[in-house]
Amino acid sequence: MKPIVSIIMGSTSDLPVMEKAAKLLDELHVPFEMNALSAHRTPEAVEAFAKGAKQRGIKVIIAAAGMAAALPGIIAANTTLPVIGVPIKGQVLDGMDALYSIIQMPPGIPVATVAINGAVNAAILAIQMLSLSDEELASQFAAYKENLKKKIEKANKELSEIKFEYKTN
Repeated sequence: MKPIVSIIMGSTSDLPVMEKAAKLLDELHVPFEMNALSAHRTPEAVEAFAKGAKQRGIKVIIAAAGMAAALPGIIAANTTLPVIGVPIKGQVLDGMDALYSIIQMPPGIPVATVAINGAVNAAILAIQMLSLSDEELASQFAAYKENLKKKIEKANKELSEIKFEYKTN
């Protein structure tokens, strides 16, 4: 089985956030790979990865980075594949530095950007892109969305059963 989604992170310290994307891809049986590549410490490896990803069968890249967050943009500059950026919350600016670095790409080099630490939404975007040409995945994703709805309906029912003196519903 060859991967069709690549999850790239600037360092393994991003793994606690990015494993959420991996879990969703795994749940929906989407083959993926995970690697750590640094735009600043391994720039040649990042360029080689990005330029070779399409030929290896990758269809969507999810790239996470904190602080200066150059990784998603460098990847996007070196591939025609869609790149989804995940800004990682840092110690100093709470991830705003990464968010601005990823979202402010120049014309012609877009990176779809999700919320700070928004790995699950990055996986969902990748799945939605892949679902355009994969009916089975589209069906699995529809079931996933239905399950989200059922979880909220269940939670709301449970809330309705909690009693307080001044609660009216």
